[in-house]
Amino acid sequence: MNQKGSAAEEWAAQFLQRQGLTLIARNYHCRFGEIDAIARDDTTLIFIEVRWRRRASSLLLESIDLRKQRCWRLTAQHYLAHHGFSAHCRFDVLFLEGHHCHLLHWLQNVGLDSVSRGNY
Repeated sequence: MNQKGSAAEEWAAQFLQRQGLTLIARNYHCRFGEIDAIARDDTTLIFIEVRWRRRASSLLLESIDLRKQRCWRLTAQHYLAHHGFSAHCRFDVLFLEGHHCHLLHWLQNVGLDSVSRGNY
């Protein structure tokens, strides 16, 4: 990961904690891919992707293609299977832009297929 990507993920981690979420993991890797952050609130386990762009773009959602969605889903299933969580889950995406990582949008509960343990 490049230096700016690391800075964006660090900004995102601090932002999520300020929002009251408990950060469980960062840069979770498995054979299926990577999830930038995993957090929880009182009832939900949240898998978070951080998308940073130098300049704001109208194509933010288009940057999340079907292949990427499949990798997130499989990586989340892997995490659930290997860490014993049975909480409700959701996928969020933080869109950041600019040198100082301004939050453009926090897209919560993006519409990926449901995640359940062991279905990969």
